[in-house]
Amino acid sequence: MILVKAIRRLCREFSNAYSKFATYLILKGEGAKFSSFETKGTPHISVARRGGKLQLGKNFRMNNNCQSNPAGGNGRCILFVDENATLKIGDNVGISQTTLIASDDISIGNYVKIGGGTFVYTSDFHSLDPAIRRSSEDMASRKHAPVIIKDNAFIGAHCIILKGVTIGENVIVGAGSVVTKSIPDNEIWAGNPAKFIKNL
Repeated sequence: MILVKAIRRLCREFSNAYSKFATYLILKGEGAKFSSFETKGTPHISVARRGGKLQLGKNFRMNNNCQSNPAGGNGRCILFVDENATLKIGDNVGISQTTLIASDDISIGNYVKIGGGTFVYTSDFHSLDPAIRRSSEDMASRKHAPVIIKDNAFIGAHCIILKGVTIGENVIVGAGSVVTKSIPDNEIWAGNPAKFIKNL
């Protein structure tokens, strides 16, 4: 039993070292600006060559598998930055199996925690007009707007944050919430759609 645990620990340490090296190469290859980071598992990162920008602050941490955070399932982090969009993440931020789709800008402040399996979308992905959706103009007609998550916010597991939303400082968003409108500082919101619960 002790031997098995020791072998598993060594395998984890090797896997984490490999993941960090692979992630370093991915970040470099995508032209990201970054300094210190930790990762368990390897994320999927894609930054558009035409105007896409990815910037990670100090002490950035990612969980990309269920061994590192079972709350997020088997997914891995996805950081996608479209043409002429910026994904900027502040210092001391931790995310788990999180999907960040920056069709428009996403700005995440300092000391933010984003729970397992959360999605942040800055676009509708398709036109809301069915006639346009059937046409070749569909992608060009989609609406998009930036998302801002301010310092010390805590987003629970399996949330969805939609385009145009600002989440204020110190805000807590309950697990499984769908955030469709902005949340003021120092409040707790939860539900689908997310609603005010109480002040902090």
